[in-house]
Amino acid sequence: MSIRGLLCLVLCATLTGCATPPPKNPDNICSIFKEHRHWYEAAKDAKDKWGVPIHVPIAMMYQESSFRHDAAPPMDYFLGFIPIGRKSSAYGYAQAKTMTWDDYVKETGNSWSSRSNFDDAMDFMGWFITKTHKINGVSKWNARLQYLNYHEGWGGYRRGSYKKKKWLVKVAKKVGSRSYRYAKQYKTCQKELDRSWLWRLFFG
Repeated sequence: MSIRGLLCLVLCATLTGCATPPPKNPDNICSIFKEHRHWYEAAKDAKDKWGVPIHVPIAMMYQESSFRHDAAPPMDYFLGFIPIGRKSSAYGYAQAKTMTWDDYVKETGNSWSSRSNFDDAMDFMGWFITKTHKINGVSKWNARLQYLNYHEGWGGYRRGSYKKKKWLVKVAKKVGSRSYRYAKQYKTCQKELDRSWLWRLFFG
């Protein structure tokens, strides 16, 4: 094996080993952030940058990918066994479609971003939620309506395409309820999460 091939194998193994696993208790936002502290910092950064409440994109992300960095839609098959591609270009934590992600990169200049990176996915969701507010007047705090925009697109939402999809309306309601629970949970642990690493080292 060549040196280049060996380096490639080592790099791939390293990246695979560094992939952040989904949280053990995804139904509790406090548990999520205590397990993955850097996720909390990314969520706060998105809040500060876009004015998006932390619990809204987290609730939407849970629905979209179950916090899996490599989540992707199922494969389509020809004749039941010949793979012909995935049903959608959605990928990563936020299940962002390639075209929408490209728009995000173009508008923000975040050219080194990756859909499988949690920080980038949170920033993308902050961008999308903010644009939904500007384009369709949906509150950044309304996870249910934000999710309908996220799923159907801004034009689809304006046309009311979701009204013909009872299953989607139910899912959006589920996202709204989860966001509300996350918000209540977050109030109980925000002070603890905001303490510095130095404080946690000596007192936590």
